[in-house]
Amino acid sequence: MFGLAGYVVWFVVALVVLYLVMRAVRIVPQKQVIIIERLGKFHRAGQPGLNIVVPFFDSVRTTIDIRERISPIEPQPVISRDNVNLTVDCVIYYTIIDPVKAIYEVQNLAWGIEQLALSALRNVIGAMDLDHTLTGRDTINTQLRSALDLSTAAWGVKIIRVELKNINPPEDIKLTMEKQMTAERVRRAVVTAAEGEKSAAILKAEGEKQSRIVSAEGAKQAVILAAEGQADARLKVAQAEAAAIRAVSESLGKVESPAQYLIAQRYLESLVQIAQGANKTVFLPFEASGAMAALGGIKELLSSEGKK
Repeated sequence: MFGLAGYVVWFVVALVVLYLVMRAVRIVPQKQVIIIERLGKFHRAGQPGLNIVVPFFDSVRTTIDIRERISPIEPQPVISRDNVNLTVDCVIYYTIIDPVKAIYEVQNLAWGIEQLALSALRNVIGAMDLDHTLTGRDTINTQLRSALDLSTAAWGVKIIRVELKNINPPEDIKLTMEKQMTAERVRRAVVTAAEGEKSAAILKAEGEKQSRIVSAEGAKQAVILAAEGQADARLKVAQAEAAAIRAVSESLGKVESPAQYLIAQRYLESLVQIAQGANKTVFLPFEASGAMAALGGIKELLSSEGKK
């Protein structure tokens, strides 16, 4: 059996072993990496999970969080290409892809990224005038991300995106911009009204033009139809007269001429119309003797027809 001294020795040994085990075992959480150094020199990077280190020889220098980080940049004075003083702030989203470089290649990673962002911000906005700066946020964000990503590649950092938050010009510039915006809106309203009046005038003119064309087409068709009607009427009258002449010719036979009968008939109709329009005296033309002879011929024709 052990004496009191033996129990003390075993107790001390157990404590030492427990201490060594605690020093040797390192449990790393998810999305974190530990940097293990051996005798002051980088040895390896401990991945998430259980890691064993050699006590007294190995030491854990730091723990790196490899999740996406957000680094805000406080408002900074920046001068644009047209010499306008602007106050600009932004937010940088980045992640550490190489923990070893992030520890050994830069002294203070967050401060270094901030200084690079300020320099890139001044360079990018300094190459743009005020109007392009206010309207080109996407372009500025892309240029800033490219510049920072290229500069921080040696630090084991990946710049995911850069977002501008505010671009604040001086107060006098703001007032000028507001007046310019108001004038632009008034101009657009005037232009819109003028374009509306122009379109209305064009439509009205087109309508009048189409109306005149339709009216002219209608008048043309009416004249054509009237002319066709008169032609048809004259044709039918001529056909009726031709039929009458044929009937007279057939009744008179081949000896007598039907033209003499028709001339006498038309002459008598004319005399009746003259007599109706006269007030007191009716003057007969010099050729009345010929008409009387025609009447005599008609009488003889009717008498001969009666004898038959």
